[in-house]
Amino acid sequence: MFGLGVPELLIILVIIVVIFGASRLPQIGEGVGKGIKNFRAAMREPPEIDVTPSKDAAEEEPEPRSPSEG
Repeated sequence: MFGLGVPELLIILVIIVVIFGASRLPQIGEGVGKGIKNFRAAMREPPEIDVTPSKDAAEEEPEPRSPSEG
């Protein structure tokens, strides 16, 4: 796993506890877990992309530009 052994992981865990505090670790873990779950769900289901223009965009006409506006 990225060339990290047990000692390196323990050092990283101690640094995280010092930075965020032990009381915030469950909240951080929950957020990471939800993020991984959402990522996996997004990878399983391809997004539906709607490429049809909306009526508002079709009705709007671009304003004519004068040659001096570049």
